[in-house]
Amino acid sequence: LGRRSSRRELFLCFSRASSSPGLLFCKMLGFLQHPVMVTAEVNLNMVALTAMGLLSRLWQLAYPRAVVFDEVYYGQYISFYMKRIFFLDGSGPPFGHMLLALGGYLGGFDGNFLWNRIGAEYSSNVPVWSLRLLPALSGALSVPMAYEIVRELGFSHCAATGAALLVLIENALITQSRLMLLESVLIFFNLLAVLSYLKFSNSQKHRPFSPRWWFWLVLTGVACSCAVGTGLGPPSPGWGDVPSVLWQVRVLCHLLARAAALVVLPILVYLLFFYIHLLLLYRSGPHDQIMSSAFQASLEGGLARVTQGQPLEVAFGSQVTLKNVFGQPVPCWLHSHQSTYPMIYENGRGSSHQQQVTCYPFKDVNNWWIVKDPGRHQLVVNNPPRPVRHGDVVQLLVHGMTTRLLNTHDVAAPLSPHAQEVSCYVDYNISMPPQNLWRLDIVNRESDTDVWKTILSEVRFVHVNTSAILKLSGVPLPDWGFRQLEVVGEKLFRGYHESTVWNVEEHRYGRSQEQKERELELHSPTQVDISRNLSFMARFSELQWRMLTVRSDDSEHKYSSTPLDWVMLDTNIAYWLHPRTSAQIHLLGNVVIWASASLATLAYALLFVWYLLRRRRRVCDLPEDCWLRWVLAGALCAGGWAVNYLPFFLMEKTLFLYHYLPALTFQILLLPVVLEHVSDHLAPCTHSVWSCWVGCKTAKKRQGRAGSSRPRQGPVLLRGRWWTQPGPLLLT
Repeated sequence: LGRRSSRRELFLCFSRASSSPGLLFCKMLGFLQHPVMVTAEVNLNMVALTAMGLLSRLWQLAYPRAVVFDEVYYGQYISFYMKRIFFLDGSGPPFGHMLLALGGYLGGFDGNFLWNRIGAEYSSNVPVWSLRLLPALSGALSVPMAYEIVRELGFSHCAATGAALLVLIENALITQSRLMLLESVLIFFNLLAVLSYLKFSNSQKHRPFSPRWWFWLVLTGVACSCAVGTGLGPPSPGWGDVPSVLWQVRVLCHLLARAAALVVLPILVYLLFFYIHLLLLYRSGPHDQIMSSAFQASLEGGLARVTQGQPLEVAFGSQVTLKNVFGQPVPCWLHSHQSTYPMIYENGRGSSHQQQVTCYPFKDVNNWWIVKDPGRHQLVVNNPPRPVRHGDVVQLLVHGMTTRLLNTHDVAAPLSPHAQEVSCYVDYNISMPPQNLWRLDIVNRESDTDVWKTILSEVRFVHVNTSAILKLSGVPLPDWGFRQLEVVGEKLFRGYHESTVWNVEEHRYGRSQEQKERELELHSPTQVDISRNLSFMARFSELQWRMLTVRSDDSEHKYSSTPLDWVMLDTNIAYWLHPRTSAQIHLLGNVVIWASASLATLAYALLFVWYLLRRRRRVCDLPEDCWLRWVLAGALCAGGWAVNYLPFFLMEKTLFLYHYLPALTFQILLLPVVLEHVSDHLAPCTHSVWSCWVGCKTAKKRQGRAGSSRPRQGPVLLRGRWWTQPGPLLLT
């Protein structure tokens, strides 16, 4: 009665309020009859694992206060960021370096420290704790993420806790994350990409296109970009969840959403990394020579200072230096000097004994050449200048210091006998006429009337008489060639290659016809300023190419190893040694964890093949949901291990044990998954088979005892007789 009366009173209240201004107030009172509650679930496992991860990675982070192993390299890059000096690291994109530099910036680091040797004591201006903070945080947060990944895969809290504890206590992961190195950052973004994908996949089953669904999808793409921007990472997942009913209109929406989040967005984020990188590093640095002349001219204080004031258009009579665009094995300039090729080479072949033409990797006055008009004798620029255009034939080139013309003829090159020798012609009064006419081919021209431009134009020189192309072979000459690089005339060349492409780097208009005055011009600076700013996409494209082609230091190291050494932990690295107390830091993994993880990967592969073969015969050992969970765990964990491990077999650079850590992390995630699967599905089956076998053996023994107490009869007494009557055949 009490409840009915209260409801009747509330109804009368709303009835009266329907015609009064207090309607809203009465409704609010009715709403407030129900309490507003906010509930939150706290996973104490996650809290404890996170706390232990932070404690193990951050405790006494600044110790040792000295340069430890590869900190000597990453510290140099951080100093370059602080001083805005351009550098190129062929090991990967710059996102990881920028994160380390962010730690230095937040710590107030000014970049003034000499990173010259391992073990050097840090000065007071180096914020060691701040520089090591981001790698340590990445390593600490990888622990709870390992827990969450195993849970999202559908396995128990026990398996998830086991995976997190293995990541927490693994020696090598702890050591690597406490230093100014990038492996822990790469592991963090790898795990973040996998976790985001699993969250997205699970939300896909309930509410696709919800804010939660979009959040995890976008985070998956961003995490993949960050992993690739730091180093080698997992490919973008997420395409396997598109509904199979292709006639649904929603399929198109799913495809567009995934394309935007997993393709377009990662590309934009990757471009953003390099945009920030190039925006910060605008000053000339030690790696300028690796880049093209146009790239160098866009940097402040380097080639931009040298080329400041150069005329843009190359004219007849111009004085130029020619740099090879390929720049391999080292950047170099077309060069000549007074020395000639030896009359007889070491292998017995003869030469033309003409003046040597090489490619020299240093700035030198002998790198200067003069572009001469074949129809005139003068070596100065007319007024107004007459520009050189695509297809023009030039008497290329008059060497600035020796006044001899660039020449090639049907004589084998010294170290590349399939190609022609290139020389500066010396008149020995013999029956070998000069062949010094070259046709200009502008490779990046927009039309056939394009003008040859300083720095911007990439050109090839085609010999008029033999159609040979001036090419850098890249082979170092012997001592008689001063170890400079060989230049040849490639007659059989087909297609485009940067070794045949040259560009004008330094340029001036020659004004003097006299040799002495011309030599003074070659030593004097230029005058007029012309701006040559490259676009971002041009610099980005060149930077990608240089990262792929730059030759890293592949020399043997005391602690270098091969990928086969990593799996069973047959190697280690001495990171640091205290000069007085002999305290040491070694990178050495936990043998039990490494071996168990490798065995778990092998066990997963064998079980997967076994299940797959039996399913082909329509024998399903696992329920469908368990089978899908098993396949997904292998695709992410075993697949992540393969993606982060197998590419190292194709690399020629020097490798170390720490390169295996990202792959090891995925193996560790797979270990508790395999153990739980064996415990839940194979152990009961094994117990049943064992019980059945024991039961059969027991029954057989009892049957044998019962039979031995009776007299022998039947088939035993009939042995050796012929079968005469038909009847049932009993097999026992």
